[in-house]
Amino acid sequence: MKIKAQISMVMNLDKCIGCHTCSITCKNVWTNRKGSEYMYFNNVETRPGLGYPRNWEDQDTWKGGWELGTGEKLRLRSGGRIKRFLKLFYNPEQPGMDDYFEPWTYDYEKLISSGRTDHQPVARPHSVVTGERMDITWGPNWDDDLAGVKYARQDLNLQESNKVGEEIKMEMEDLFMRYLPRICNHCLNPACVAACPSGAIYKREEDGVVLISQDTCRGWRACVPACPYKKIFYNWETDKSEKCIFCYPRLESGLPTVCADTCVGRMRYMGVLLYDADKVLEAASVKDPKEIWRKMKEVIVDPHDPEVIAAAKAEGILDAWILAAQESPVYKLIAEYNLALPLHAEYRTLPMVWYIPPMSPIHTRFAAHKNLAQADEMRIPVQYLAELFSAGDPEPVEHIINTLVTVREHMRAKEFGEQAPESEFSAVELDDMYRLLALAKYDERFNIPPKAQDSITEGHELQHGAGLACSRCEKGMHS
Repeated sequence: MKIKAQISMVMNLDKCIGCHTCSITCKNVWTNRKGSEYMYFNNVETRPGLGYPRNWEDQDTWKGGWELGTGEKLRLRSGGRIKRFLKLFYNPEQPGMDDYFEPWTYDYEKLISSGRTDHQPVARPHSVVTGERMDITWGPNWDDDLAGVKYARQDLNLQESNKVGEEIKMEMEDLFMRYLPRICNHCLNPACVAACPSGAIYKREEDGVVLISQDTCRGWRACVPACPYKKIFYNWETDKSEKCIFCYPRLESGLPTVCADTCVGRMRYMGVLLYDADKVLEAASVKDPKEIWRKMKEVIVDPHDPEVIAAAKAEGILDAWILAAQESPVYKLIAEYNLALPLHAEYRTLPMVWYIPPMSPIHTRFAAHKNLAQADEMRIPVQYLAELFSAGDPEPVEHIINTLVTVREHMRAKEFGEQAPESEFSAVELDDMYRLLALAKYDERFNIPPKAQDSITEGHELQHGAGLACSRCEKGMHS
């Protein structure tokens, strides 16, 4: 048993209102310079839709993530070392500018300095990359809020769900949509790390954040197609790859990511997970893709288990981090209440950003006369959500949605003095779920130990306990 700590995030899709505040704040902080105009470390997609970049889920085209090869051995879909070496200078499996969008700006100076004319002056768009005039045909969130149902019909998950069970139609009376915020998943088995020929991408030991060393990166871009979520971007100005850094400078101060901190819907939760690194390969190598998410939960260990605590301390994990894992809202939502699922676990990267599938309005007139409906009576087809979160297996999605319904029934029964619904959870647990999902305050949604301060404090105590002088004390640096 080799215990490691991982900062993780859970997003409650029921509470996402599609305001894009997270995208704006992330872009203002991290991608506001030349060469990064098209980068969105955080983006919010309308589903069904094409996503960003367009059809990023089409791994038959992009060859992202892992697959089982000969002898059911895990290998990159982008190929082995020789194949990837041959594609260093030309890789057709890499998204192009058209799959993202060509960033543009306007000739605002013409509006300001234009003299008196018979017609209103026009600021025409021109490319930020080439400087030439351009016609705008695609951009970020081009299909936002189902703008043009033709894009929604091209959703790969919709096409896959149509192959199973009843066909999902996109006529006006059957339309449905939900928002899907996406960031780098900081996976336990990241394909980008394995694909990088220069070794510039690494996973931090202390908190599991995946980073790119800008000093080591040589701009080969093998990481871009290897990431199945397409959350690594190439900076055409610096010739380096860039990605979401999980706002690690904020994490080190005990603060959540800027996207989570500024979320209007308060739908993001962050905390520490402890996991067994010895089980990662086994979980990623499961033959049946529908079983991967279950194996991922087996990788996550119980932070209250004395054996786990002992193993964590043996690996150098601080007491503050173990305590944070025990009080983690993320652990509660994923492991205790089983309310969250990973996005496309079938890519075998073991993502550490999880999602609570959304409920939706009741679809049928018959169900509308009941107090609350079950998962199969709601407007968003369970099979579609299953394609996103459980490799096409509807059972876990149904279970989560029906649990959320039970929470509402429980609160309704308390409010009106009715009989409590039957449930696998106790009344106390249902109350806790309700509070965590609906009323949780800042400190309840985010439990992140300030790494730097904890290290200083514990190191200070250890040094004094051993009769050693502390350099910070000598310099008067302790507060």
